Amino acid sequence: MSDKNGCMNRVAVIGGLNADIWGRPSGPVILRDSSPGSVTLTPGGVGRNIAHDLCLLGLDVSLISAVGGDPNGEFLLRSCRSLGMDVSHILVVPGARSSSYLYITDERGDMQLAVNDMDICGEISPAYLETILPGIKAGALVLDTNIPAASLEFVCRTSSMPLYADPVSSVKAMKLLPVMKYIRAIKPNALEAAALTGQSDPELAAAALIAMGAGRVFVSLGTNGMIAAEGSRVLRLPSPEASVVNTTGAGDAAMSAIVWADMHGLSLEDSARAAQLAGAITCANEAANAPELSRLPDLLGAK
Repeated sequence: MSDKNGCMNRVAVIGGLNADIWGRPSGPVILRDSSPGSVTLTPGGVGRNIAHDLCLLGLDVSLISAVGGDPNGEFLLRSCRSLGMDVSHILVVPGARSSSYLYITDERGDMQLAVNDMDICGEISPAYLETILPGIKAGALVLDTNIPAASLEFVCRTSSMPLYADPVSSVKAMKLLPVMKYIRAIKPNALEAAALTGQSDPELAAAALIAMGAGRVFVSLGTNGMIAAEGSRVLRLPSPEASVVNTTGAGDAAMSAIVWADMHGLSLEDSARAAQLAGAITCANEAANAPELSRLPDLLGAK
């Protein structure tokens, strides 16, 4: 990719910023009962996780989001600053409740149930974005669909930066339908790809997303690998070996690797391998962001 703005080491991310509350039982999940285990509080959110992973990959990152004027908001801002993120465009809304994400996994770390409270993402409005986007210069702009549909459309129709999209969920993914032609790369899972296209076959879904205008498509199939598509090419890659401790954050790591790989000119296949390796590294870590992700460029032999 060309460096039109002279800022190919800079990335901006617009999306969710949550306080993540993870409950993990020490044995099998017991429904309708209390299970002994551990409960942890960590910073999270799809947008924030992607931003964190992009920091680990050596990029300068600005996060655009919203928090409430509450203790969780202060906690989230401190955590982002500690990573070296630019938080000057995170909107602080006095009296509002910061986003939180409560999830319960099984004893192996595979998610079983989750509840999110993300109403504050509605504050990331077109009016707010209009005040800040002109001052942001980056080689990539990453969007998650936690922000309002009108905000996604505003960014896609007004930004000149290359755009990358994480659909987040099969319901929220639908916000991307009107703007698919603006998206440089998108990373749905099989359910999200099917929701967007009506195609249950992931290869057909990937081809359909390309036909809808997306530049590159990476459909994550979990342990069944990944489908990667660009133009008339549709590739299926097997899943790498992975030791699963916690699957939360693996998709966000894959998204960050896709952005990083494209910014460094990697091919479709190498970008997909980078995404898969990033996911595997993250799955082997208890937290949603694995410090070992910083080794990804060396593991790939990238410069």
